[in-house]
Amino acid sequence: MTAGPELYPPEALADDEPRYLRRQKPLEIRRRKFGRKSWPAYRRWTLVGVGIVACGFIGFQGLRFLLFSPSVEFAGLEQIEVTGNHFVSRSAITDSFAGDVGKSILRVPLDARRKSLESIPWVQEATVQRALPDRIRIELTERVPVAFLRTGNELELVDGTGVILERPLEAGFHFPVVSGFDETTPPSDRKERMALFVSYMKEIDLAHPGASDQVSEVDLSDAQDVRAMLAGLSGLEGQYPIWVHFGDGDFVNKYRLLAENIGQWRASAGRVESVDLRFSRQVVVNPEHEPTSAHPVVAANRSPAAGHRLSNGRSN
Repeated sequence: MTAGPELYPPEALADDEPRYLRRQKPLEIRRRKFGRKSWPAYRRWTLVGVGIVACGFIGFQGLRFLLFSPSVEFAGLEQIEVTGNHFVSRSAITDSFAGDVGKSILRVPLDARRKSLESIPWVQEATVQRALPDRIRIELTERVPVAFLRTGNELELVDGTGVILERPLEAGFHFPVVSGFDETTPPSDRKERMALFVSYMKEIDLAHPGASDQVSEVDLSDAQDVRAMLAGLSGLEGQYPIWVHFGDGDFVNKYRLLAENIGQWRASAGRVESVDLRFSRQVVVNPEHEPTSAHPVVAANRSPAAGHRLSNGRSN
């Protein structure tokens, strides 16, 4: 008889099970800290860090070179290149940089030096640039004089904005003389009066080409009246210059009126001392009784007994 499988009661199996089965624990999965896939990222950041450090070091060395190297040192004023100066001496320009000698070219304060140059009366505008490794370039725009200015017994030069300029000894100019202000006059007043003068000179040339060449002196003491001494007017041959009051505008028509009628006025009044064109619809012509010097000339007396009032048929 074949023996069959042994049968055990369920109670026996239940009692014996804990002796043969291990206690179950959660499975821990450990990740490798430096995995194969992480190395490219670490290499990339390492290279970035090395690049930053290298750039910083190179930049530091470059800056140190530019600030302290003899190759970029501003060693002397001969390293300054100047263009555009005709009446301003080179020494007057380079003296502004005397305190920078021995510094790096990068440590020269260009804006401050530009302002210093523009404080020179003859300099209207200045451009100051570095030319590496060790040069400075300066380009000047000088002021343009338009007249002589009578200051006491001296003659200075003055530009169209009223800036008074010292006369260069080696230069020659052919300008009319203006008077009526000096260096004590506020700059705004000088600018206003010289603007009137410039306008007057341009407009009389429009009325008659070359008319400005007949102007020998202009009195600007009255900001509302251009009083000009004219010589060589047609109709005044053989007579010394006369003073003409032009007021403060309409110079084209006033000059045309003067040029067209001065011969007739002379025939009527004799030797003409002055002509006043400031009044509406009339011209005041004063005869000369005694020859006097051209400077100074007293303003015309406009009383009927002292001069001839001539209707001009126009309004001012």
